[in-house]
Amino acid sequence: MKLRSVVLSILMLVSFTTQAKDPLRDVQQLGKFLFQDKNLSLNRNQSCASCHSLQPAGGNDLASKVVPGFVDPDNVKNGTAISKGSITSATGTLNTPSVGYAAHSPSFHWNKNAGLFVGGQFWNGRAKDLSEQAQKPLLNPLEMAMPSEQAVVDRIKEDKRYKELFREAYGINLDVIKADKVFNLATKAIGEFEKTSVFNKFTSKFDYVLAGKTTLTAIEEKGLELFNGKGNCAACHTSEATRNKNGQLMLPLFTDFTYDNIGLPRNVKIPNNPEPDLGLGGRSDIAAKDPEGNEIGKHKVMTLRNIALTPPYGHNGVLETLEQVVHFYNSRDTLGAVRDNTDPRFGKSGWPQPEIPQNVNSSELGNLGLSSEEEKAIVAFLKTLTDDYQLWGLDSRVPPDSPPPFLLSP
Repeated sequence: MKLRSVVLSILMLVSFTTQAKDPLRDVQQLGKFLFQDKNLSLNRNQSCASCHSLQPAGGNDLASKVVPGFVDPDNVKNGTAISKGSITSATGTLNTPSVGYAAHSPSFHWNKNAGLFVGGQFWNGRAKDLSEQAQKPLLNPLEMAMPSEQAVVDRIKEDKRYKELFREAYGINLDVIKADKVFNLATKAIGEFEKTSVFNKFTSKFDYVLAGKTTLTAIEEKGLELFNGKGNCAACHTSEATRNKNGQLMLPLFTDFTYDNIGLPRNVKIPNNPEPDLGLGGRSDIAAKDPEGNEIGKHKVMTLRNIALTPPYGHNGVLETLEQVVHFYNSRDTLGAVRDNTDPRFGKSGWPQPEIPQNVNSSELGNLGLSSEEEKAIVAFLKTLTDDYQLWGLDSRVPPDSPPPFLLSP
């Protein structure tokens, strides 16, 4: 795919997100308040934002100091794979995914033409949409740990500010609405907040390049060429424009929202070394439709937007850096073997066996034949997918007061 042809094809693209400087609607303001409310957890110490921070996680480079990745900042800082729950001793077993651009994932469904499951939220797609995704952590004993929907609503009613926020958002009297409806409206509001440009900016260097505002460096240009060609990354992390359910053209999201087993090794550094998660095939509803186990070990293909801000990587967080990710995709089948990811030779002279040997993708990765310089080029390109380029790029062609490069309408 030639970059110039991409520019010409998407100059008029639109999406359902709002302009970065647009005020939030009432329901989105309610969602923002709920998203950050630690009182909605059992011990009043966890919120959605605890694991999906709205603040930059910090790091050695400027981008990580000014751009949020919407993941757990402790995981980014410490290289840990899982997040702590409201109860001190409780932790999950999977790497916390970013909620950036999650709003663009279609509802979970079977694509008959492709013969694949597509969309949904979480690593296994068990939540069909953003509202359902917001519900589950509130009631999960390993996360926010609230015992019931009623308990969540009781906490909401403790704060007098919510009475006005719910009235402005939905035109309802919080005191006379049944708990189940309040709970559903609350999680719907969180989902509406996640649809805003807070999480969906489309202001990466790549976007400004597509708009003709700046250019890729030679190594970034080479990385894009490899991404779409020899590296085969675009097979799942699509870099071309698509259409949403309303038929609108969309900027590239760098995912096809499908599920795959890329053969990741087990992460034995996770506390208590839990059994590997079976992913999509571990869901009882999917297993009932899949007696042959063809979905076992498959996890969702996540967007690569802001990928440089969200280490560690993979559903189990076994890969620590972007360089390691690209090297794994390139050499999984050729590097050699080591016992596990505590071995100092991990990723240098060998990889452990896949944690789930069933359904490993053996045709699109594992033996790409990339040189070390080509791996570096792909990493350089991936770093162009970080938002707020106008703030961290130090590019005179894209000064700090530059607007989003594309017109985005609600």
